[in-house]
Amino acid sequence: MPANALPNDTIAAGADGAPAGVRDLARRIAVSLGRVLNGKPDVIETTITTLLAGGHLLLEDVPGVGKTTLATALARSIDVDVRRIQFTSDMLPTDLTGLSIYDQDRHEFRFHPGPVFTNIAIGDEVNRATPKTQSALLEAMGERRVTVDGRTHQLPELFIVIATQNPQDMEGTFPLPEAQRDRFMARISLGYPDAVSELSMLKARGGSDPAASVSPIATAAEVLAAQRAVSRVHLADAVGAYLVAIVSGTRTHPGIALGGSPRATLHLASMARARAAVRGRDFVSPDDVAALAGTVLPHRLAPNGRFASDGDAHAAATSIVAEIVARTAVR
Repeated sequence: MPANALPNDTIAAGADGAPAGVRDLARRIAVSLGRVLNGKPDVIETTITTLLAGGHLLLEDVPGVGKTTLATALARSIDVDVRRIQFTSDMLPTDLTGLSIYDQDRHEFRFHPGPVFTNIAIGDEVNRATPKTQSALLEAMGERRVTVDGRTHQLPELFIVIATQNPQDMEGTFPLPEAQRDRFMARISLGYPDAVSELSMLKARGGSDPAASVSPIATAAEVLAAQRAVSRVHLADAVGAYLVAIVSGTRTHPGIALGGSPRATLHLASMARARAAVRGRDFVSPDDVAALAGTVLPHRLAPNGRFASDGDAHAAATSIVAEIVARTAVR
């Protein structure tokens, strides 16, 4: 067994009761991602937290800031099957899920799996596909299975979608349906690097692809074991009630037309557990919930009013979530 492998699908606990294996795995992946993404420690932590929580990640920002580089580097850091899918306006649902083709020799239809049958699916510019094609991901992301021609096909136990999208007010994009956005556990924006980080990138790369130098430092078994350990991180009743109150607050706020779903509640709890484990604790604190509400909730919400761009609408939703968090007390 390699030195960094985890025994028997379990995570050893540290002296303080924290899931030490999760913390160690997160640290190794963070080092790997830090080599290709300069000056973005918060983005890296959120990416790793989403992975260990078992969720799907949406990266939204303008072209060229490193969305695909981050997704590719994360995928290459784990020794699993990875498929990159370039979404376009002429893509069909079967281009994702696969289709049944008649086999002349066997005189029967045989299913040919599409690129979604993988461990990590990198969806590049997912909002350039039409809503019909985008909807082909709903079952895969929600239930980890695909139904084609009335037959259901299971996806791997470790299945994660890391999708990038350009701002929806850019040319050639289609808005993601509410049901699709709700299946993404977290949404993050990379933003432009600061001057120091950009200069460091300029000196280090020399025209090469930074993700090409990334090699696996973890296995699928390690990631699955870490996800199971994260699911066992303790969520006290008082913290759970605080979490539910925040999500419920989005459903009654006068500035929001569509509030957070029960899936949003579950996703926020999973992310809070993962954050606690990454930071070396075996219990969720209210700070974990408060820190992640602005990452897990706003992209699911529909704020009231008319906005000049999708970015403005998301900023309004983020502001409302921050307001709800600030006024919600732990009892």
